Amino acid sequence: MAEEEQAGEDRADEEKPTMDRDTMPFVAPCRIISPFAPFGWIRKGISDLMRAPRESLVYGLVMAIVIGVVAVSAWTYGTHWLMLAMLCGFVFLAPLTCIGLYAISAQLERGQPVSMARSLRAAFKRHLGNEMIFTLALLVIFLVWARAGTLVSVFLPMQAHPQLEDLTGYLAIGTIVGAIFATVTFSASAFSLPMIMHRDVDTITAIVTSINAVLRNKLAMMIWLALIMLGLLIGLLTAFIGLVVILPVIGYGAWHGYLETIDASEFPRHTVGITSTPRLDDS
Repeated sequence: MAEEEQAGEDRADEEKPTMDRDTMPFVAPCRIISPFAPFGWIRKGISDLMRAPRESLVYGLVMAIVIGVVAVSAWTYGTHWLMLAMLCGFVFLAPLTCIGLYAISAQLERGQPVSMARSLRAAFKRHLGNEMIFTLALLVIFLVWARAGTLVSVFLPMQAHPQLEDLTGYLAIGTIVGAIFATVTFSASAFSLPMIMHRDVDTITAIVTSINAVLRNKLAMMIWLALIMLGLLIGLLTAFIGLVVILPVIGYGAWHGYLETIDASEFPRHTVGITSTPRLDDS
């Protein structure tokens, strides 16, 4: 059955019609959501994990191992180049894993049996081109971020033996620079990958849509970011074990947050794959 489904999707790929991109809108409109909406996303994420526990925990385990290896290696060897190389690799790997989690939620809301094979196909084949463009954009931001951090360390503190007030200024400027880049990264990635999974859009449209939605829902997205950071902190305090559960919940929550926030109805559905079928609650 799975082989027949795979063959059918492959044939549809070959027959996929060419769309007129010029007639598509530049950005998808967003809804103004309640500041407390992210708590509902977490609740729905937990529900998805309970409905697909095996697949969810597999994804969570893989991501927790990768994060653990990066953190432990950087701490043990203490070389900036090793940490940079491993983080760059994780930047490329993370979007692929997230797409797989979105695929699980998409199957659940369509009443389809959850298939790990279909989730992996969505991550590593179906949307790979847009994912790579997205990760390249993140990599550029990350490299500029690293360079900015290096420049701050070069020029500050100016004294060879800095006092407390000198270190305070150094830390303040470093925090501001880091916060700016973290905000840009979060705004660009909050809803872009779920949109790529949900509708047939290009990466730039998805990124601009995500930034627009974050800017129009600042308080809600600040709470969402705080929940993500709290979850990651709990995962670190539990020696990365908690991440096995927390990361899938965050991934599923991001998917439901996208559906609640972004109105992508003006963009075409994918012609093949999981999201080519409407959700059960679609009108």
